[in-house]
Amino acid sequence: MIAESAGLVFAVSVTSLVRYAIVFGRLQGMRRVLVVDDEENIRLVVKSLLRKNGYEVAVADSGEAALGMVESFGPDVILTDVRMPKMGGLDLLATLRAKQHPATVIVMSAYGNIDMALEAMKAGAYDYISKPFKPEEVILVLRKAEERETLRRENRALKEQIKGKEQFQSILAKSPSMVAIFKTITKITEFKTTVLVSGESGVGKELVAKAIHNSSNRKTRPFVAINCGAIPENLLESELFGHKKGAFTDASSDRHGLFEEANGGTLFLDEIGELPLNLQVKLLRVLQEESIRKLGDAKDIKVDVRIIAATHRDLTAEVAAGRFREDLFYRINVLPIAVPPLRERREDIAILLDHFLDRNNARLGTQIRGVSAEARKVLMDYSWPGNVRELENTIERAMVLCDTDVVQASDLPDRIRDALDPVQVQLASGELSVKKTSAAIEQILIRRALVKTKGNRTRAAELLEISHRALLYKIKDYKIDDL
Repeated sequence: MIAESAGLVFAVSVTSLVRYAIVFGRLQGMRRVLVVDDEENIRLVVKSLLRKNGYEVAVADSGEAALGMVESFGPDVILTDVRMPKMGGLDLLATLRAKQHPATVIVMSAYGNIDMALEAMKAGAYDYISKPFKPEEVILVLRKAEERETLRRENRALKEQIKGKEQFQSILAKSPSMVAIFKTITKITEFKTTVLVSGESGVGKELVAKAIHNSSNRKTRPFVAINCGAIPENLLESELFGHKKGAFTDASSDRHGLFEEANGGTLFLDEIGELPLNLQVKLLRVLQEESIRKLGDAKDIKVDVRIIAATHRDLTAEVAAGRFREDLFYRINVLPIAVPPLRERREDIAILLDHFLDRNNARLGTQIRGVSAEARKVLMDYSWPGNVRELENTIERAMVLCDTDVVQASDLPDRIRDALDPVQVQLASGELSVKKTSAAIEQILIRRALVKTKGNRTRAAELLEISHRALLYKIKDYKIDDL
């Protein structure tokens, strides 16, 4: 059988079709193909070819007709011509991407339209086929698309499997210190005992509080959060306990406080170290008597609220300085949870990095596939003084500024790229041993001196201000190779 139309040449025999079917096999994955072309001969020939290779095929003579068939037919692959009247392949591709349709798009293009086909690939098409083409080219491209989609599905399944093991509630982590926190949360969730979550800003203290709440029998009741340092002192008492109409100048009606809003659930007092001393006394009374009194009211109201407090301050030092009541400290510190900074649990960085990439792709509409090896190393080596919050903001910024589909080191902020001095990394590692830190920094300086002198040990010893003999001893002791 020979079919010729508009530069398209097929030379297909029954024998060759059978041979292709045997070689490539009956596809088990992406089997629904929608063929879109304004030339009837092309549609018929491609349809016949694909059906004999085990595909379920539908055809459309225009981009508009294809859109009408997408929902009803549900194609895994759309094989479309680039140039058609009215809605061409590029417009069809753009519309499908706007609707977030999962079909893989492969474009067909005559020789003169290759640039247009490449443009389609930049816009999200998987591949293109040049006209005229042979039957095996069509099958091979579809086969490659199937293999890619199978790999994607396996990766998604693997990610979900791994994520399940590394996720507790909404917290992603696999470091031993965080796994220990997960175990602690599991043990304490059903008890009403007050919890104090401590840690640097940005480590995820509120996520820990929410995990405690969502793991408990209070999870169907409210979780109410307040930052004690973000509300003016003269408004904070009313915010916490509520007020009666006329209690003060602007109190034009009765108002419930956060304790009443959280009744039966959990009240999260973030940055409790910022709470004024006069309110510390009232909070202590609430914890002891489980009742509140609104401003301007003469009677108490019983409340059933679990308190989870959080702070980035050293409350022991605050107590010693007289800025925090000792009795309140002991009352809220019954079950302490210290969340370590990100620099002390670097194995969590990679998990969080991939999570933020996926989440931002969905939220921002970007299509960033990943992070280059160099950029990943920079992110892994950085000390993250702003912790998880800084990492999240950094990844979002890099994805917005990225010119390709892979984040490069050049897309990262200067402060992160320039912060990778080995001495600073060592000092930021959290190691407190003077002996170990000194030895590590000494090795770094020796290597620098040898690099600068191109391996001249005598000159390197002069730069290091040590004897040549001492340098030789240290090179041997630290097992430093000649540079």
